Amino acid sequence: MEKIEASITSAGGYTGRRMAKDKLFKYVMTFGGLSVIVAISTIFFYLVSVVAPLFMPSHMDDLKPLAISVAADQATVHLAMEEQVEIGARFASRGGVTFFSLADGTRLLQEQVGLPKSVAASSFAAGDPRKRIMAYGLADGRLVLFKDDYKVTFTQDPEDPKKDVRSISPGLVYPLGTDALVLDDAGKALKRLAIQHDDDGTTAVAFTQDNRLLLGYYASESDFTGGSATSRRAALHELPKLDGGVDQILLEVKQRDLYVLHGGRFISHFDVQDKDNPVLKQAVAVVPEGERVTALSLLSGGFSIVVGTDKGNLAQWFQVRGAGNVNTLTRIRSFKSMPAPIAFLAPEHARKGFLAGDTKGGVNLYYATSERLLVKADTGGGAVRVASFAPRANAIVLETDKGEIQAAHIENEYPEISFGALWGKVWYESYEKPDYLWQSAAANSDFEPKFSIAPLTFGTLKAAFYAMLVAVPLAVLGAIFAAYFMSPKMRSVVKPSIEIMEALPTVILGFLAGLWLAPFVDNNLAGTLMALFFLPFSFIITAYLWHRLPRRLTGRVRPGWEAALLLPVIVLVMWLAVSLGHPIEVAFFGGDMPRWVSNELGWTYEQRNSLVVGIAMGFAVIPTIFSIAEDAVFSVPKHLSSGSLALGATPWQTLFHVVLLTASPGIFSAIMVGMGRAVGETMIVLMATGNTAVMDLSIFTGFRTLSANIGVEMPEAAVGSTHYLLLFLSALVLFAFTFFVNTLAELVRQRLREKYSSI
Repeated sequence: MEKIEASITSAGGYTGRRMAKDKLFKYVMTFGGLSVIVAISTIFFYLVSVVAPLFMPSHMDDLKPLAISVAADQATVHLAMEEQVEIGARFASRGGVTFFSLADGTRLLQEQVGLPKSVAASSFAAGDPRKRIMAYGLADGRLVLFKDDYKVTFTQDPEDPKKDVRSISPGLVYPLGTDALVLDDAGKALKRLAIQHDDDGTTAVAFTQDNRLLLGYYASESDFTGGSATSRRAALHELPKLDGGVDQILLEVKQRDLYVLHGGRFISHFDVQDKDNPVLKQAVAVVPEGERVTALSLLSGGFSIVVGTDKGNLAQWFQVRGAGNVNTLTRIRSFKSMPAPIAFLAPEHARKGFLAGDTKGGVNLYYATSERLLVKADTGGGAVRVASFAPRANAIVLETDKGEIQAAHIENEYPEISFGALWGKVWYESYEKPDYLWQSAAANSDFEPKFSIAPLTFGTLKAAFYAMLVAVPLAVLGAIFAAYFMSPKMRSVVKPSIEIMEALPTVILGFLAGLWLAPFVDNNLAGTLMALFFLPFSFIITAYLWHRLPRRLTGRVRPGWEAALLLPVIVLVMWLAVSLGHPIEVAFFGGDMPRWVSNELGWTYEQRNSLVVGIAMGFAVIPTIFSIAEDAVFSVPKHLSSGSLALGATPWQTLFHVVLLTASPGIFSAIMVGMGRAVGETMIVLMATGNTAVMDLSIFTGFRTLSANIGVEMPEAAVGSTHYLLLFLSALVLFAFTFFVNTLAELVRQRLREKYSSI
């Protein structure tokens, strides 16, 4: 009796310890699960917080009047600001220049452009805002070139020696000297003027008082110290007369294209790259009859023209290459109209944004590429006469027809981002049609970044598709055979061997795919395609022949070892395919199948293409799918299959109607995990494709995935820039996609488990 009681006490103590351990384990598992959820949620909300500024609306402060005393007899022809938005400049019709404080309008400096004595200014022109070049056209056919300049100096703060005080000194400089440049030898007044200047030379186009359109080019020469510059007129040409009179002249910043508005609705385009032989390329009506152009401006870079009309309409035009390799000025997009005639257009210095002011005092801020109206403001009733952006586009200054100068700060960091620009086709400058484009950087400073996430998302799905196309049949069928048909001894070798492949660094697979597999496939394209096509059929044929062999031969191979006989078949088929590939290419594809694909079929062919990535990524994904699927099939209770066999079902009937149904949740999970592995793969895609962000389903073209794009461009992206935040958005898209797929997979898996749990 005492022994029984002792045993009960001992068992009770053991049970108590076990229950305590179970409870502790429950808390640990609960804590671990909650920690995973918190970690994933933290990652999600962090990505959202980083990306959120991209979609915040732009903001402009109320326009603030500045009390600036100016000469009443000198109308404002131009306004400007320096980079720090501390000093503004007003340029008057007779050459007076007033530098003033943008904080309160206090006059800081009064200057006079060095116009020749007793000669009046008859016109004014401002060149590219980034170069700050301006010119006055004179009544005697000459012009004076100058620019505003702001010297920044730092001096020690007398109150705090550790700090420096910044001071900005405005002034005027004359890049070609103070002497006026002769444009019209006849000495007629220059009524309209356009000017552009760079280190190589200066181009001026003027419409004279006697209705002649003159093109002049001045070559610049500097002394050996670079301290002084002189110029000589290297070319002068009179352009053809245009109907309706010249209303406005626009000269592109690189001095290659000239656009002349005439007749109120026509723009004539001249190619002036050869200054001795300018060519009229085309004349196009930019508005219908009954509507007139009231404002015209070139956007930053000089490729696009923004047209404003007397009906408040706004449109963007630029040259598009068409049939016969001929460029045609084409209307690209329209913007939300304004309620009154457009009075003035002002472009940003470095982006494709512009400001439009109408005759009722409306001020709208637009961004051309994303086709967005960013901000709507009002001057208080006065029509906008002149306006200008700060160099960083974070402020504007304008003057109304009432002579009032107003300024406002702008918060507009990411105007190029919109849902349409990220996911839809966008018609960028110099492109023949709208397209999905990702091109975040270039060597040219005039380059406009192109930020479409669509081709990256497409590339991610394309990579996963081709990888799964290779991996799923091999991994799932191999797992079924290994778990159900293969001998235990052979399985003990095969399963660990495949699973150890998962530990192979993907950078090694990418290295082999890029440097060995891609050239091999390129040199043996026909053989590779034949091998991929004939291998499945060779298995079926081999199985049929094995079934037809005499029992005395097949009986020598122990059950479950038949798969080993396929190894020489695989080697033989691949050797035959590669050996026959070159003769077939010679016979049917001109000896070079890749070139035939490009020339005859018109398909783009790249050496590092989807076929190479599909094979390489397929082998990277196979171990994951195989391991999970094999465990699922092998874990099917033996009594189910034994009972099915005992009831007279064949092994294949048992496999299809019992084993696979029971293991289907695990097999489905294996495929979904493998897909997640393929979607997130970086190194193989990075090294085995050309990383071209294109949307093409062809197996012979490359692609760029979201993960590879992040890996390539994140080190080069400026922190806080649009490019930088869009890489985080790419990560968020990848995160959301995998979360959605995994959630859907879990729901399907649970449904399958509930459906077949009763078997």
